[in-house]
Amino acid sequence: MKPNYDTMSWSELRAYILTHRDDLDALEALYARRSPDAEATWFTPPKTEEEWQQQMEMVKPFLERKPKNLFEKVVM
Repeated sequence: MKPNYDTMSWSELRAYILTHRDDLDALEALYARRSPDAEATWFTPPKTEEEWQQQMEMVKPFLERKPKNLFEKVVM
């Protein structure tokens, strides 16, 4: 019998997933808790070298920050 993922805290669900890596339902439950795409930063493909440089400057802080948790590494 599988546990009720909805009643687990984020930390409990994460710990469960780390010990039950083949449980795709648990991964799906964790994935459903992610931040919505509205919070994402979208970049269009650069068309010029100048656009490329501008985007690299905007992306640099995202790449340099340290992940807060194990799953943020996957997202980045």
